[in-house]
Amino acid sequence: MSLSRKRRKELIRLRKSADELWSHQAEVLERANAVAREAGHQAGVLTREEVVPRVRESYDHYVRPRVDATQSLAQDVRRAVMHDVLPGIGTAIGTVMSVGDVARDARVRAALSRIHLQKPVVVEQKSTGAATYVAIGLAIAAAAGVAYAVWQTFRADDELWVSDEDAEPGSSRED
Repeated sequence: MSLSRKRRKELIRLRKSADELWSHQAEVLERANAVAREAGHQAGVLTREEVVPRVRESYDHYVRPRVDATQSLAQDVRRAVMHDVLPGIGTAIGTVMSVGDVARDARVRAALSRIHLQKPVVVEQKSTGAATYVAIGLAIAAAAGVAYAVWQTFRADDELWVSDEDAEPGSSRED
C-alpha cells in the first residue's frame, strides 16, 4: 500500500500527537498515584492519632466494664454450681442409690410384707355456714377502716397549713 506524501505527514503528525497524549496520560497517572499514596499515608496517620484513641477509650468506657461484670458473674455462677448445686446433686444421687439398696434388702421386704395397709378414710367437708360469711364481712370492714385511716393520715390537707400571708399585721417575719 502506497501512501501519498501528504498522508504520510498526517500520519506522522497523528502518531506524534498520540505519543504526546500517551506521555501526558502517564504523567497524570503518576501524579494520581502520588496523591493516592499521600492520601493513604494521611489516612493512616489520622487513624493512629484520632480513631484508635477514641475506639480504645470507648472500649475501656463501655465494653470492658460489661465484659468484667460478665466474667465476674460467670465466676460466681461457676462457684455456686461447684459448691452448691453439684454437692446437692451428688447427695441426691447417693440418697436414691441408698434407698434402692435398702429396698432390695430382704429384711426390709419382709417387714413391708407384714404391714397391713388400711383403706384411706375420706372425711366429708362441712358446708360453709352463716358464721363464715359474717367473719368475711367483718374482715372486709376492718380492712376498709384501716385503708381509710391510712388515707386520712397521708392525704394533703390544705386547712392544716398556715401561710405567711395570714400572719398578724403587726408582726414582720423575714426568712
